Amino acid sequence: MERALTILNKLSEYPDGLQIARLSEQVGLTKSTTHRLLATLSNMNYVTQDEETDKYKLGLQILFLSRNLLNNSNIVSTAKPFLQKLSQEVKETVHLCIEDQGEIVYIDKIESDRSIQMYSRIGSRAPMHSTAVGKILLSDKSQKDFEKLLSQMKFVRRTPTTITTKEEFVKEIEKVKVQGYALDNIENEGVIRCIASPIFDHKGKIIASFSISGPSNRVTMEYIESTLIDKVREYTIDVSRNLGYTGFRS
Repeated sequence: MERALTILNKLSEYPDGLQIARLSEQVGLTKSTTHRLLATLSNMNYVTQDEETDKYKLGLQILFLSRNLLNNSNIVSTAKPFLQKLSQEVKETVHLCIEDQGEIVYIDKIESDRSIQMYSRIGSRAPMHSTAVGKILLSDKSQKDFEKLLSQMKFVRRTPTTITTKEEFVKEIEKVKVQGYALDNIENEGVIRCIASPIFDHKGKIIASFSISGPSNRVTMEYIESTLIDKVREYTIDVSRNLGYTGFRS
C-alpha cells in the first residue's frame, strides 16, 4: 500500500507522465515491482498509460476522489459564490487555501479573465513562509503550534524579496495579527503580488484563507491600500458569517 501511494505521489509531480524506467528510479523501486504496482493501479483507474509515449499518468479515479472530497467540503461550497464574485469585482485570480502538515494547500481557485500563468492549481502545495495565505493561517496558531511549525520551516528563498530568517518572519506574523490581512510582496513567484485574509469558523478559529493574486503592475501597493484591504475584509465577514461566525461587530 505504501509503495503504491508513493508512486501516486510521484506521478502527481509530473502532469505529462513518466516512463516506467524513470518512475522506478524516482521512487527507488525495481522496475519489476514498479510494473506490478502500476498494473494494479491501472486496473483500478488510478493510473493510465499513454499508448504513444508509454508514459504513466494519474487516472480519472484520482480526479473523482478529489472532486468528491472538495465538493463535500463545507468551506469550498460556502466560500465559492463569494470568491467568484470577488474575482469578478477585482478582475484578478482568487485562491482558497488551508494548512496541512506545515504547508498550504490550494482547495479552490477562481481564475480571472486576464490572469497570467501561475504555478498554483487545486490540490497543489506551497510554503507558508512565502505566501500571504500561509502567513494568515499561521497567525492564529497557538504559541506551541506556531513554534513547532517555525522550527520545521526551511525558509527557502523563492524570490529576492522572500523572508529567509526566523526573526524577520516572527515580526511579519505579529504584523499580520495586528492588521488582520497579509501580503505576499512578490515573495513566492516572480512578479506576483497577493493579499490574503482569514476565514473564521463558528468558534472564531481561522480555518482557511483566501487571497487576491495578480501581477505586481496591476496589484500595486497603492491599489492594495486604496481598495483591496477593504475588499478582503468585506469578504472575510461575508464568508465567515455563512460558516456560523458571529464575532464581527455590526
